Amino acid sequence: MVYAQNASSEQVLDARQQSIIPIAAFTAKGDVENLKAALAQGLQNGMTVSEIREVLVQMYAYAGFPRSLTGLDTFIALLDERKAQGIHDEIGKDATPLPDTANIRELGTANQTAVIGRPASGRIYEFAPIIDTFLKEHLFGDIFSRDVLSFQERELATVSALASLPAETQLRSHLKCCLVVGWNEAQMKMFVSVLETNVGKAEAELAERSLAAVLQNRARSK
Repeated sequence: MVYAQNASSEQVLDARQQSIIPIAAFTAKGDVENLKAALAQGLQNGMTVSEIREVLVQMYAYAGFPRSLTGLDTFIALLDERKAQGIHDEIGKDATPLPDTANIRELGTANQTAVIGRPASGRIYEFAPIIDTFLKEHLFGDIFSRDVLSFQERELATVSALASLPAETQLRSHLKCCLVVGWNEAQMKMFVSVLETNVGKAEAELAERSLAAVLQNRARSK
């Protein structure tokens, strides 16, 4: 799974985008030692403090509060160390506040539809309607409306976490979402390569197998 070095910019993930992958993966795994190194690399690769913090916060929706809070604690400790060493890290922008008139249900529904590529439906939402509410109003409304990260970046973080938990069914669903929000096949193959190099072989094998199934089904549906 070595990625071609002469690929065009449209086919690769840049250094900043690649940094999201191990940060999300090690947060989901609860691997503090490797997370600390990934966080430092993310800062070195041009991620702002706000962007990294946003990835760590988003992870609670997929890996739970304990892993997200541990990730945030790890990041705070790293920033303190770097500050003591005289290293200045760019803070970056915070999320733009939503207007007072915003309807979070409508906004979340629109975001969810944009990410999935169609309105969400299925037996799971009929069986547990409250999960539909949580997904639309909280995940896709409260979280995905925060413009610190793009939909592409959020989905890249999501598939990195899901490959690392592991959560294969959801991984396949979100790999589809990655293609919907604008990542292309070559970029997703590079995601697998970065996962193998920076996180682990087992996680990469799961991602590669899942991506192959998604691409095969996509080709059949054309």
